[in-house]
Amino acid sequence: MYNPDQRPSDLVKDELPDVDLTVGTQPAVATEDEVLEAMKEVVDPELMVNVVDLGLIYDVLIDDDLNVTLEMTLTSPACPLTDQIEWEAQAVLGQLARSVTINWVWMPPWSIDLITDDGREQLQALGFMI
Repeated sequence: MYNPDQRPSDLVKDELPDVDLTVGTQPAVATEDEVLEAMKEVVDPELMVNVVDLGLIYDVLIDDDLNVTLEMTLTSPACPLTDQIEWEAQAVLGQLARSVTINWVWMPPWSIDLITDDGREQLQALGFMI
């Protein structure tokens, strides 16, 4: 019998499993190497090289609950792009970490000596004389 208050979708009875959407698909343990590898997807918007090879990540801390804290710096304290870098870090670490916090640090100050060999090659390919 037709019921005008009933939608066709109300007639479908799917048996869906209960899913805790707050947990996600995190692995049992995230390692510093996994975090650093994922952070290679985060590119400094001015230099167009990833933050790992630029030497901008000073430390990676992972607690027992998979909360990741990054001690990071920037090439310049006046960089206006911290929000973009934080957003990209959240995006790339979403499958590894329950939460991501970036502590911006300025000591020691960043220098070109912190750039990895891969980072130097990338900068040279972009035309930087380094």
